[in-house]
Amino acid sequence: MRHRLPEERPKEPPTGFKIAHPMLSQDGTRAGFTGVSLGAALPYGVLDEARCVYGRRHRAPHRRCDCGFHCVHERAEAEGLLCTAEHRKAVLLEVAVLGAYIRFERGFRYARQRVRSVTVGPCACGATAVVLADAGWGRAGWRALEAACVGCAVGRVPDGIASLTAVGLPRFGQLGGEGVRVGAAAGAGPMEPAGTEDMGVPELRAEAALLQARLDWFQGQLARLTGREGR
Repeated sequence: MRHRLPEERPKEPPTGFKIAHPMLSQDGTRAGFTGVSLGAALPYGVLDEARCVYGRRHRAPHRRCDCGFHCVHERAEAEGLLCTAEHRKAVLLEVAVLGAYIRFERGFRYARQRVRSVTVGPCACGATAVVLADAGWGRAGWRALEAACVGCAVGRVPDGIASLTAVGLPRFGQLGGEGVRVGAAAGAGPMEPAGTEDMGVPELRAEAALLQARLDWFQGQLARLTGREGR
């Protein structure tokens, strides 16, 4: 006798959370996302339908396949994934689970989804992000984006080279459509050397003396090299 999974028919679409990399189409007219593990090669839109990543013809999610969108039940669990080194530049998505789905202990695997909100983390310098800038990689027809403050986004553009691809957070939401909300998590500002807040006057004086000694050494080396070039 074959056991069937219990069927659920909720009045409202279930809510889930996941992480993804924000993407911008080559022509700059569409915003989307790409996953961080299974299915990372297939960018998807704010409202989209899952496809089998193995190229099979069955509809996702198939019970004997890993295909379909994936998300977790708890926001905190999705936020925890952003702590790993390879996922630091991803964003947090709140999604509505649409269509057929399979419920697991920690989340869903499902057929369709609508991205309700996007939370962008701080810039790499620690400041609150205001734009999504070119991350330097992508997929065919899509550029990957990452969080950046204004200063860092401008600082990446080399002199004499075309301007960097950068999209403001509200504009990214407009390109995504479907009423998706895009916001930034508060940053802590540029990072300071660890432990400096606990230093007293003697420790700071010692640090200043060390920095002055290094500066004197560099100035001596510069003078010696300059003298050689003069001769």
